[in-house]
Amino acid sequence: MTELHLSTPLLHSLPLSSLVRGQVWLKMEALQPTGSFKIRGIGHACRTYIEQGATRLLSSSGGNAGLAVAFAGRKLAVPVTVVVPESTKKRAIDLIELEEAEVIIHGESWDEAHQHATALCSDRDAYIHPFDDPLIWAGHATVIDEIRSSGLHPDLLVVSIGGGGLFCGIVEGLRRNGFDLTSILAVETVGADSLSQSLQAGKLVELEEISSIATSLGAKKVAQRAFDYAQTDTVFSEVVDDRTAVASCERFLEDHRVLVEPACGAALSVVYRQLDLLNQFRTIAIIVCGGVGVTLDQLGKWKHEDTIS
Repeated sequence: MTELHLSTPLLHSLPLSSLVRGQVWLKMEALQPTGSFKIRGIGHACRTYIEQGATRLLSSSGGNAGLAVAFAGRKLAVPVTVVVPESTKKRAIDLIELEEAEVIIHGESWDEAHQHATALCSDRDAYIHPFDDPLIWAGHATVIDEIRSSGLHPDLLVVSIGGGGLFCGIVEGLRRNGFDLTSILAVETVGADSLSQSLQAGKLVELEEISSIATSLGAKKVAQRAFDYAQTDTVFSEVVDDRTAVASCERFLEDHRVLVEPACGAALSVVYRQLDLLNQFRTIAIIVCGGVGVTLDQLGKWKHEDTIS
């Protein structure tokens, strides 16, 4: 059977541990063949749908999810079409096309691209949602399986959250591994904070627009299951601004020589900012979710832009 995702390193970080009372571990999903955790769940979903008879894979994504579907389709020898919004960076489009997938540019936001992609689906196609599918959550849960097999039992998992696919996978992975007492800190950026606003409102909230540069977190509304899972005493919500996320990407590059996008920088920022909440925990694991939506040049431009928050 063709393996689609890697078992990634779990690294102890001295630079980050020095900033908090506990010890910080990094689950290096940025080292996946597609550059992000997305291939875990999306790969699992793609394989399952193909086994059920799908002859083409359709996806909508501004980057990481689309790349994961394209990669899976190439590996499994099934054609792929990815619909991306107009805001998608050329680099992401080039990488998706490099995986031999067809790219269609449609709409100003992911939501519009999503609607167009689903309209293109025939009976023999499988639509791979970027985050709202139990198959995807089951695949993402393998990240916790690997943490457990390493012998680490974290008190706190820190994760960035967009639509909630990785978050759902982490919750399910913690449950199936008996880590019921492990807390989760879900981090978003201002302008892509649909979970935080939903929790404050006590119901699912749909954002009017995505204004954050962390476009990988750019779901106007989180999955219902993510909202349901977040309503427990062991889940904490934190929102940071874009500038903080970008600064954390820069510091992480200096500390660990790995370039990640602002969506990942959001999770890393809670340690770099020395968030008081972290002092309650002895063992902290951060999902370094990675991402393909950044280059050194782009990071430099973001750092000096007056328009980001």
